[in-house]
Amino acid sequence: MGKLIVWNVVSLDGYFEGTEKWDLALHEHIWGEDLRRLSIRFGEELGLLVFGRVTYEGMAAYWPTADEDPGITEYMNSAPKLVASRSLKEASWQNTEVTADIVGELQRRKEADERPIYVFGSAVLTDALLRAGLVDELLIGVAPVILGEGTPLFKPASTPRPLDLVEARPIDTGGVLLRYAVPAD
Repeated sequence: MGKLIVWNVVSLDGYFEGTEKWDLALHEHIWGEDLRRLSIRFGEELGLLVFGRVTYEGMAAYWPTADEDPGITEYMNSAPKLVASRSLKEASWQNTEVTADIVGELQRRKEADERPIYVFGSAVLTDALLRAGLVDELLIGVAPVILGEGTPLFKPASTPRPLDLVEARPIDTGGVLLRYAVPAD
């Protein structure tokens, strides 16, 4: 069975974007050789990339013409992708499928493939997948910056959700990678 891993970058105060949609300037504070190597590893091991509609639209607008590291650009464009959306009916970015039943589809995909399934970005989708009990691991890059305001990665919860620390590792830019297992409810 494949693991479902959520990957995101947050500021020290918990925001994954600034006050405007797609204000990802906080990434400048954490991006470096260590994250580049991690990104390449994602491409080598993943079985599926998953996005919510908003994240998908931003990624689909950026990656087909990106002039980033060729290894990252290649896998972002060629990897199998799944978009959770009730309004989007088809996707234009290569190797992308759309589903209105993300929970059911991810349950099936986890059982069918042992490779990791990565959710990139997508705070609303992450919340839904956590509530559905589908997330196996949270991999969070903490950027060494305090934004003061923005969009928080995690939504308020009615009860605390304990996590199990698997790894905490400083990286070359002063950021920290935190990897938590998400125990079943």
